[in-house]
Amino acid sequence: MKSININRKNKKNLRRVRFLKRIKRNGETKPRFIVSKSNANIFAQIFNDQDGTVIVAVNSIQLKKQANIAVAKEIGTLIAEKALKSGVDKVVFDRAGNKFHGQIKAVADAAREKGLIF
Repeated sequence: MKSININRKNKKNLRRVRFLKRIKRNGETKPRFIVSKSNANIFAQIFNDQDGTVIVAVNSIQLKKQANIAVAKEIGTLIAEKALKSGVDKVVFDRAGNKFHGQIKAVADAAREKGLIF
């Protein structure tokens, strides 16, 4: 019997695949609000799966700041404002396999406060 090495990277991939299966099964037609991060930066974008296009994108590189909770809140506010201007108010939150805490949670909470529904 082959053993599976479950480390941090594999757990993240399993969470990502599990989420994408759930979206495809439910047949969601809303755009995805994707939030991902690296050690130094946070990236947020609203992506339309039907067209394969990015509607709105904001990241910490554009703001010329290092990733932290305050920058994450700023990114959530900016992306919500831009999305509402472009006519998108309901989205599906995709955390790209990351756990929902810290910077990811800060982006989501700030976007909800500005009026983005997910």
